[in-house]
Amino acid sequence: MGQHVSRTDFEWTYTEEPHASRRKMILEKYPQIKKLFGYDPQFKWVASAMVLTQFAMLFVVKDQSWKIIFLLAYCFGGVINHSLMLACHEIAHNLAFGHARPMANRLFGFFCNLPIGLPMSVSFKKYHLEHHRYQGDEVIDTDLPTYLEAKLFCTTLGKFFWVFLQPMFYIFRPLVVNPKPPQKLELVNGVIQLVFNTIVVYYFGWKVMVYLIVGSLLAMGLHPVAGHFISEHYMFAKGFETYSYYGPLNWITFNVGYHNEHHDFPAVPGRLLPEVKRIAPEFYDNIPQHTSWTRVLYDFITDPTIGPYARIKRKARGLDS
Repeated sequence: MGQHVSRTDFEWTYTEEPHASRRKMILEKYPQIKKLFGYDPQFKWVASAMVLTQFAMLFVVKDQSWKIIFLLAYCFGGVINHSLMLACHEIAHNLAFGHARPMANRLFGFFCNLPIGLPMSVSFKKYHLEHHRYQGDEVIDTDLPTYLEAKLFCTTLGKFFWVFLQPMFYIFRPLVVNPKPPQKLELVNGVIQLVFNTIVVYYFGWKVMVYLIVGSLLAMGLHPVAGHFISEHYMFAKGFETYSYYGPLNWITFNVGYHNEHHDFPAVPGRLLPEVKRIAPEFYDNIPQHTSWTRVLYDFITDPTIGPYARIKRKARGLDS
């Protein structure tokens, strides 16, 4: 089974999440960062090009062998679909059309969701914004692993399977830890996705649907682009709960690697997050950071000091009324 992890509990803290206070300090010193707030007018064209690329791939994939389909799903389609999931992350923050046009953001989220194969854009927003506001809360922040996950996947081999099964935990963990009734737009998202999937199967066949959905799932698990799931908040250095990644995969993931910058300034579009770091380097250059998501996955699996327990948690305090 491999080496057992050395931790037997999460890292508990009784301080507030660090980003609100750091945001205040940075803005006091660099008020010009406020000029970066808003939406990215280029974003909708980049995300649309990704969707259209996957639409074009339907014609390429439909007559391929299963071996080629799975290879394309892992190496190409899954990467694009993962980027589209991160496009939905941008949309969750209303960075496609701005806060003044919430419905335009939601509708564009439905469009970006189509190649992913599973309806997620609205549900993701519902939980993700709470992850920002209540980072580390043992109930509200569903990005945190459960005790059951940490206890079951506590060896090198166990962590390997936990990483591979990561999409399942991301899909089902919120439904167990912090279930919420479905919103109207979630149902709309689901119906639109079901209609799209039905059309794809009818005109292109099941192979194409497998290419889309399996690609999405594979690229959320044991895949270089999925390294950000672990790199963002797992405690690789004691006391630090958010980490940035400054490697080349930011180019295809809307700079989600600039994660300290993102949590400090969630109103700044991903394309402009490097500018936040450039303006305020002393707040980011000297804290622990990552340079390789592949190395993050390797270290997570093989290092006994890191595992599902390596997260900073806070006692549940409930939502503000």
